[in-house]
Amino acid sequence: MADTTYTDSVERSVMTERRRALLFFNGFGLFAVACLFGWVWFFHLLGEIVLWPLPIQIEVDIPGDSRAFRMGHMEAITQGLMLMGLGFGGRYLRLTDRMQTVLLWSSLITAWLFTLPAMANTFFGTRGLAFGGGPFKQSLANDVIYLFGWPPVMAVHIMLAVIAIGALAYLKETKNA
Repeated sequence: MADTTYTDSVERSVMTERRRALLFFNGFGLFAVACLFGWVWFFHLLGEIVLWPLPIQIEVDIPGDSRAFRMGHMEAITQGLMLMGLGFGGRYLRLTDRMQTVLLWSSLITAWLFTLPAMANTFFGTRGLAFGGGPFKQSLANDVIYLFGWPPVMAVHIMLAVIAIGALAYLKETKNA
């Protein structure tokens, strides 16, 4: 696929196929994680691992509450969709090579580090919303999960800014097309 360029003193091009594929692949990875987490949630609700008609029935006591399971499951689905959408929509962004790299990494940090701590909250009985627990349970796990939340909080804003820059450059390039 030939790259079209937008120039106004800075060369911008469509997001490379490899970067778009990496975004899509990580989005699929988050869907797979959502599926596995969904099975754990299912067995948590049942209190046993049972897959009728298979002759499997194992009593289990999986910790967690439905709110936390729902949050982790939906976070993985939502973030996976975001990465897949960026993978497909990357062709509508005109970015420098460096900006493409920043977009790739800020997107991956946002998606994975919003999802995995949300899932961890399920098993530790935490929320990770405030250092020291805030109005929720105070624990070391909560504080670690809270600290893991800062990189994606910063990355999501970087990601959104880069997407806006790339999309505006594309619209400017295709104004008379």
